[in-house]
Amino acid sequence: MTIQHVGIIGAGTMGNGIAQACAVAGLPVTMVDISDAAVQKGVATIAGSLDRLIKKDKLTTADKEAALARVTTSTDYAALATADILIEAATENFDLKIKILKQLEGVAKDSAILASNTSSISITKLAAVVARPEQFIGMHFFNPVPLMALVEIIRGLQTSDETHAHVEALARQLGKSPITVKNAPGFVVNRILVPMINEAFFVLAEHLATPEEIDEGMKLGCNHPIGPLALADMIGLDVCLSVMNVYYEEFADSKYRPCPLLKEMVAAGYLGRKTGRGVYTY
Repeated sequence: MTIQHVGIIGAGTMGNGIAQACAVAGLPVTMVDISDAAVQKGVATIAGSLDRLIKKDKLTTADKEAALARVTTSTDYAALATADILIEAATENFDLKIKILKQLEGVAKDSAILASNTSSISITKLAAVVARPEQFIGMHFFNPVPLMALVEIIRGLQTSDETHAHVEALARQLGKSPITVKNAPGFVVNRILVPMINEAFFVLAEHLATPEEIDEGMKLGCNHPIGPLALADMIGLDVCLSVMNVYYEEFADSKYRPCPLLKEMVAAGYLGRKTGRGVYTY
């Protein structure tokens, strides 16, 4: 099977980013969300992102128009009936993802691959609730999707070699560099990255240095393009805390204990860029 039509569930940051990557690569995309306002906001975000690429001479106006023409939107899952792969890009919530996957099974064609863009939830557990678990897989894109080259392809215990091969080929078609990982909490990148961010909050809580100095130290000392605290603000402190809670629960290891300062800031609603205040004020 050649993947010729991509369905995406969720028009938020990750969903519209994946839709843009597919459309720029020449693939027709159907992007579905719960309201017209949500999908139109997603399309507007894609258009703005393409405009920035034009300004950087990485895209032409004709390329932008062609890409946008490949993106159709809907609030009805029935619009996904002809898609060869359905990529779920909803919020990082197990029960919500299960609900969506169950709904998708009612419209997806028998040959369709189901994929989840999760950063921490077990692919094996998600696959266990679908009718064709061998056609289920994880595709973890990184934010911002149009610019980040990596895709983690996560095989559940049930994922077939054929499904993996199709998804790996799709990732390469999108101009991405995929790595294949076994199913485990956090997979590879976030398993290393989020505990590092959590440790940065411990360093901050102990007043070892200011936020600016902590971030500058990691940028200059480890050649990171952005410091861990600024990155936490970009990701969302609530997302970082949620991931750490998954690790702490799944591994039952104290090294994954969420920093009390991180928990306190999330409780205060200081979630980062999206709320205008996190470690830094925006």
